[in-house]
Amino acid sequence: MTSTLAPPTADRAAPSRASDAVRRRTRVLALPEARWATAATVFFLLALPLQLTGAPAWAWGPLYALSYATGGWEPGWTGLQALKEKTLDVDLLMIVAALGAASIGQVMDGALLIVIFATSGALEALATARTADSVRGLLDLAPETATRVADEGGEATVAVEDLSVGDTILVRPGERIGADGRVLDGASDVDQATITGEPLPVTKEKGDEVFAGTLNGTGALRVRVERDASDTVIARIVRMVEEASETKAPTQLFIEKVEQRYSLGMVAATLAVFLVPLAFGANLTDSLLRAMTFMIVASPCAVVLATMPPLLSAIANAGRHGVLVKSAVVMERLGQVDAVALDKTGTLTEGTPRVTDIRPFPGSGLDEGELLALAAAAENPSEHPLARAVVAAARERGLALAPAEDFDSTPGVGVTATVDGRAVTVGAPARLLNEATDAASARAAVLAGELEEGGRTAVLITVDGAPAGVLGIADRLRPDARETVASLASLTGTAPLLLTGDNPRAAARLAAEVGIEDVRAGLLPEHKVRAVRELEDGGRRVMVVGDGVNDAPALAAAHTGVAMGRAGSDLALETADAVIVRDELATVPAVIALSRRARKLVVQNLVVAGVFIAVLVVWDLAGHLPLPLGVAGHEGSTVIVGLNGLRLLRESAWRRAAE
Repeated sequence: MTSTLAPPTADRAAPSRASDAVRRRTRVLALPEARWATAATVFFLLALPLQLTGAPAWAWGPLYALSYATGGWEPGWTGLQALKEKTLDVDLLMIVAALGAASIGQVMDGALLIVIFATSGALEALATARTADSVRGLLDLAPETATRVADEGGEATVAVEDLSVGDTILVRPGERIGADGRVLDGASDVDQATITGEPLPVTKEKGDEVFAGTLNGTGALRVRVERDASDTVIARIVRMVEEASETKAPTQLFIEKVEQRYSLGMVAATLAVFLVPLAFGANLTDSLLRAMTFMIVASPCAVVLATMPPLLSAIANAGRHGVLVKSAVVMERLGQVDAVALDKTGTLTEGTPRVTDIRPFPGSGLDEGELLALAAAAENPSEHPLARAVVAAARERGLALAPAEDFDSTPGVGVTATVDGRAVTVGAPARLLNEATDAASARAAVLAGELEEGGRTAVLITVDGAPAGVLGIADRLRPDARETVASLASLTGTAPLLLTGDNPRAAARLAAEVGIEDVRAGLLPEHKVRAVRELEDGGRRVMVVGDGVNDAPALAAAHTGVAMGRAGSDLALETADAVIVRDELATVPAVIALSRRARKLVVQNLVVAGVFIAVLVVWDLAGHLPLPLGVAGHEGSTVIVGLNGLRLLRESAWRRAAE
């Protein structure tokens, strides 16, 4: 089937659908957690300078009170609900500690604790909402309607939900395919990067499988529906992301793993410190003061601050260098990774096809520049990605492109045009050579085969019917890919593996270039998830690095998911735990190393905080610890661990991690 280029009909609706997606994206302040956290932070920032500059208490006191109320009521209520279920969590304990600090005059310290907790809760709520937005937005990839063809030949536009297995649909040039099925008639190039991640459109002919949501090229296809709308690959991706997000093991910071026991122990000990002396006739005021002092010195404020500053400092430092880590929990988990799975297209490679080889035939009378100029002139009217790569290569060389006349495009074959009076054809060697047996055609077939064996896409150019040369086109490897793979292998103790939907030959070539031995190619999204779960079932903590819709289920299922930011799909960016904003692959091992450094500082800080707490508690129980001295010791430990954690803000911390 031959067709000339037509404007893609599906694209006309793209702007409106894109704007719909933007409107559906949850705004930060639409979340109540974010509004309360913002209010608490604003009141705190208004009160702090007033207090530090010596303003009267009536000026800053009410502002701190508002900070307590706006930031503390929700975690406090949550803590009370948990208490109703006979569990004591750190939320309620932090609120009690903050109120206790305020009761002895440490109003600012308590407010700071409230702000930290409120902000953490808001970030978690935002991450959850944005992921849900992207999962819903993924359904927009599949069209809402399809053209169903009746047995007698009539056509009707129907909702894709109304299609049944066995129906025949017509997919016109530029439309998105409405259902998973198999081609009955026609030929076209289909961009199915959303499903397989392949960088180039795939030729589809009679008998080939196609997927809902993929974009048809310049040919028309008749497709027999083979799956219900609820069971298409794109629908399964949505389900896999949702299920993986729900079943992923709950993550906690190190200190939160012992919060239940610590909380119960501290409450019980405080009551004992208050009640036991009373039982032996001690003065009520003295017992209350001792118990209050005990609660202050034993409260986990310093422990919480021992954990958060190193992780938050690491997040800020990584952010300055183009890595967005979405939470302190994620920063901690990054350092636990001991296996890495990498996507190919858009991750290890740039995701854009480029001309890598220009091979004119000796008998054609053309040099490399002339061959490329003819091919680019013929391809110039085309919108095919291979055509854009050829034209881009010619422009990079500064070649002048003659106008193309009588342009025609045959899906799955190539393009023809008249350039400077010569008939030029550019297309797939297997189709253009067909059954030709002359020496020039045989030589062209051998050269094309060599390029394809090397993982490149071969493009044949004929001039006036005779083979004139072959171009090799491939996705270009990122400059830092080899070094990144080597660094990841060194950090984790095992070489990364490659998970890709691309063809095995291209995957093997690229893997050999970067030093990866474990290659799994031709994978659909569910196969990637299966590979990740196999590794995790073996006790590995897997990081997945990817960029496409097809990577999102694996990103959600992995211990840690990292998305490439520039070309990453919305779903991948929201599902991932961290985003490489500038697509600098070398930052992946750097942020792992930074996370491990942060974890070491957390342990150091916990030791310091624990020693201070232990000394002050023993002093209070065995002797008489003055309340001001207890507060000073408690606050001193907080300052020490805070400053220690802030060391990761320095540029040298990132530099050491990158090395």
